[in-house]
Amino acid sequence: MAIVKPFKGIRPQKNLVDKVAALPYDVMNTEEAREMVKENPYSFLHVDKAQIDMDKNINQYDKSVYEKAKSNLYKMIEDKIYIQDEQKSMYIYRQIMDGRVQTGIVACTSIDDYMNNIIKKHENTRAEKEQDRVNHVDFCNANTGPIFLTYKNVSEIDKIVNEWTEKEPEYNFVAEDEISHIVWVINDKNTVEKLENLFSKVNYLYIADGHHRAASAVRVGKMRREQFKDYDGTEEFNFFLSVIFPSEDLYVMDYNRVVKDLNGNSNEEFMKKVGEKFTIEEHSNNEQYKPCEKCTFGMYLDNKWYKLTAKNGTYDEKDPVDSLDVSILQNNLLRPILNIEDPRTSDRIDFIGGIRGLKELERRVNDGMKVAFSMYPTSINELMNIADAGKVMPPKSTWFEPKLRSGIFVHELK
Repeated sequence: MAIVKPFKGIRPQKNLVDKVAALPYDVMNTEEAREMVKENPYSFLHVDKAQIDMDKNINQYDKSVYEKAKSNLYKMIEDKIYIQDEQKSMYIYRQIMDGRVQTGIVACTSIDDYMNNIIKKHENTRAEKEQDRVNHVDFCNANTGPIFLTYKNVSEIDKIVNEWTEKEPEYNFVAEDEISHIVWVINDKNTVEKLENLFSKVNYLYIADGHHRAASAVRVGKMRREQFKDYDGTEEFNFFLSVIFPSEDLYVMDYNRVVKDLNGNSNEEFMKKVGEKFTIEEHSNNEQYKPCEKCTFGMYLDNKWYKLTAKNGTYDEKDPVDSLDVSILQNNLLRPILNIEDPRTSDRIDFIGGIRGLKELERRVNDGMKVAFSMYPTSINELMNIADAGKVMPPKSTWFEPKLRSGIFVHELK
């Protein structure tokens, strides 16, 4: 059963939260981050991507970058940009995007639950990305970015959240991308204990987004256990910062693909090979094709949009991974026809989050890529079914929106 605990949150002063809160470190590159923080010394990107405050030639994985992240974080605390709550609390974090609401509990979850698979995963991690966050958490001695978790709805938890959100929020701001962020502090001991008890009856939590952050937080926790051999399990390093959303609130967007070339095929040869596993229809009036059901794909090639439909028998309907649309495309087109064996490492493929729209696919192909594929989104139920089966999704299977803002909550490990 899941362990969910309150913590003494380190969080921004009320009048500065909109300046401090930042997009996650991994949705922009260093140069984009430098632009984002111009004239904003409060942005949490000064902690999450500390190389923006250093020489442009610095290696982002250099030890000095992590030392700078630590220095920037504790300077913000020293300057009272951040305050720490005096008592352990849980928090409610609500985001509103295009009128759609998702509301989660901010708390700490257990590294033991992660290791014992009470917190379930659906994605492999890459060693270099994981090590980067290990170094970041280790040097800062804090979880600076929350893990995005989900669970199957519990009506009693919903009831507490609904009642608490009728109160005056602690934070309420609209970010530059027009997404609203609203936070309530649950500092009533009885309510916190009720939530702890209710989550203790939840069988599993699922990582929706943040596999690298979760894996690195757990590794740092294990490192601290080696350093402090007399630990008793209650220390803060045994837990990591999470936002836990009921699954019904979540919205998974399409995660689309663009490819540089046709692997030596002419357009005609390529289309003939695609037609062996997919039914191909030229889309009417050459309008963009956004799939509206499973096993269908849009394809943009040579200034035309096509609808592809996977033929019966080309995938295993009963296998939770093989029947994913991302698997169908990978196994029946990207690998056998375009020779993209590992989409995580191939430099011939790129991935475009659905938030950027199909116009971005057209732009990328018109600017030098060769072909684009629009996808039907993976569902949250598919994600949980795969995690329950102990399997992993293909890379770049899910794109969640809205993204959790970093810097609203910091969990210190000491």
